[in-house]
Amino acid sequence: MSKMFKVAIIHKEVDIMKRFAVVIALAVMGFFCWSGVSFAQAIENEFYLITPVSKDVHDPALKAFAAYVKKKYNVDLKTSAMPQGTPVAYGQIVEWKGKPQADVFWGGEGTLFDLLADQGLLDKVTIPKAMWDEIPATIGKPVGLPLKDPKGFWVGTTLEPYGLIYNPTLLKRLGVQLKDWDDLLNPKLKGHIAQCTPDRSSSSHASYEVILAMHGWEKGWDWLTKLAANTGIFTARSRDVPSVVAKGEFAVGVAVPSYMAFAEVLGGYDVMFVYPKNAYVTPEPMAVIKGAPHPKAAHAFIEFLLTEEGQKIFMSRGLYPITSKYKVQGAPGSDAEKAVQFTAGIRSFYDIQVGNVYDPAIAGEKKRNEEVNSYFRKEIAEKHKEIIKK
Repeated sequence: MSKMFKVAIIHKEVDIMKRFAVVIALAVMGFFCWSGVSFAQAIENEFYLITPVSKDVHDPALKAFAAYVKKKYNVDLKTSAMPQGTPVAYGQIVEWKGKPQADVFWGGEGTLFDLLADQGLLDKVTIPKAMWDEIPATIGKPVGLPLKDPKGFWVGTTLEPYGLIYNPTLLKRLGVQLKDWDDLLNPKLKGHIAQCTPDRSSSSHASYEVILAMHGWEKGWDWLTKLAANTGIFTARSRDVPSVVAKGEFAVGVAVPSYMAFAEVLGGYDVMFVYPKNAYVTPEPMAVIKGAPHPKAAHAFIEFLLTEEGQKIFMSRGLYPITSKYKVQGAPGSDAEKAVQFTAGIRSFYDIQVGNVYDPAIAGEKKRNEEVNSYFRKEIAEKHKEIIKK
């Protein structure tokens, strides 16, 4: 065999090997693209959320996140939310035992997230250090309310006060002004107040704890019993409270998350919101669930919500920035400016005096939670018909 013929054969074999390598590379790339992940797209193509946060907020947040993922990673992200009340969502995550059907838990009180972390059911949040450091450790005095977990298992996303919603037309007709808690005990409001029970609503439960912290156990329950005397309805869901007030069925709603109340404004109703002294403010905590099926998307979702784009989603829905870096503002007539008017001028909770007496170390205990709910059921719910006759 001639030397030139041998060289030709070698070159041909090398060429075949190169072509085979290209085919293999294309096949591998095709597999990653088909599965939703590529070398330049280090994120899954699905994301699942379990949350008590209303569809009014979580739906636009998911849509905006999907658009963000498409723009940044060129991935078509499929998102889905499992709407669950806070206690139910917590129980579901515990039942999953590290094999969850959702990636992220969003909303409620930080104490429940602490309990999940203690059980090893959460992963640590991975966001840029600068973003983490922008969020203060606490807000409110004399008791600082945590806005993030010192151990890094959860982080607050937005500030949401649990306050009072009222119908201006009905209040004017009744001759009542509403500025603080004690105004709810005005005899003129008898039968005109709506609230949800503390065993069905985390916002009601937190608000009951605020009253108990302000007055003490015995005097606090005396105050809450007087409130019950003015209460015309205990709704099945916290979401129903602002609805019945907006429709004019009741004049005042108690322990209403600000975004739920503002949703009625966006729906065309005339209602206003009061942030009473020491009212509970939740940072709407968020955490990645241990064993999340789509962990990269989960961490990316948290990071996205803490960007300016993410915070603006909240600002136009009756919520407030989690940091002092941003303020609720927009063009004249915008939803953001309507939200400012709705809360009598609040643009940032870092611009006002925030009182907090809610102590997670006390109110967050499971035993305490059960004690409050049990006392309410026995002394108020079961006796409500007798109470309103007094």
